[in-house]
Amino acid sequence: MDFKAISAAVETDFQQVNDFIFKQLHTHVPLIKEIGNYIIDSGGKRLRPLVCLLSARALGYEGHRHVEIAAVVEFLHTATLLHDDVVDESSLRRGKPSANEVWGNAPSVLVGDFLISRSFQMVVNVGNMRILQILSEATNLIAEGEVLQLINCKNPDTREDQYMEVIRYKTAKMFEASAQSGAVLANPKESVEMAFARYADHLGLAFQLIDDVLDYTGSADEMGKNVGDDLAEGKPTLPLIFALQHAGAPEQQMIRNAIRTGGLEAIDAITQAVKTCGAIDYTIERAEEQARLAKKALGPIEDSIYKEALLALCDLAVARNH
Repeated sequence: MDFKAISAAVETDFQQVNDFIFKQLHTHVPLIKEIGNYIIDSGGKRLRPLVCLLSARALGYEGHRHVEIAAVVEFLHTATLLHDDVVDESSLRRGKPSANEVWGNAPSVLVGDFLISRSFQMVVNVGNMRILQILSEATNLIAEGEVLQLINCKNPDTREDQYMEVIRYKTAKMFEASAQSGAVLANPKESVEMAFARYADHLGLAFQLIDDVLDYTGSADEMGKNVGDDLAEGKPTLPLIFALQHAGAPEQQMIRNAIRTGGLEAIDAITQAVKTCGAIDYTIERAEEQARLAKKALGPIEDSIYKEALLALCDLAVARNH
């Protein structure tokens, strides 16, 4: 199943989410609406809202609150993108100039703040304390992940377990909150709620690990960002961490220097070293392992077109490297 087939399972819900998102961008401050519309309408797949919708439907939920929660998830995710691009000084997002590139850092940060505050107005309106707890904890952990990443930045001694902690907080946590919040709407047993949380945690890790691979094997058109962006920012992602243990001594020194200083002066040689030492294959294997764990987590859930779509997302996550 490709993305179009997966999202078709909740096509009507998906459209309602899009409509609700733009309705919630209403404000008397034109710049907020302009920047909000720009980034939300910039071609993202809405993966996290999709996970929320499918999770709710997979448990037989028949109300409408999942549409609101899916929109909240997209708002929170979009806010993190706005803030990320400022911190990382990124110039490209989803194949377009980033908001900070167009409007500057201050408006981007402040509109990100608006999206977070609007998100919690929307959650309060839903009136489910458990979902408020899930999303507030997720938002807090994502912020912690950003700081952890900042600490690891330009540190070539970052270990694999430290890196996995960063991406679990930064990326997987919002996937987890999306699935868990959608599931909670159906009032399931705690074990069922946690099955969806585990599923999405592993799914989010799989997506991020393949993103790490694409930073060395993809193109700007595929990724919607510049190739080598992570290396340029001195981020020690898993392919680099592996290469620092398994590449030849000269290549290891070259990678250490590149992480310490940032920049792309040695990008071609580093890309070759990463591929030659097996770092790409290793990272793909770790992503495939996470995808398998995600599928396994949904084992106890009753079969449906929605569960089938959730399982297909696991395959889609890792298939992007082909």
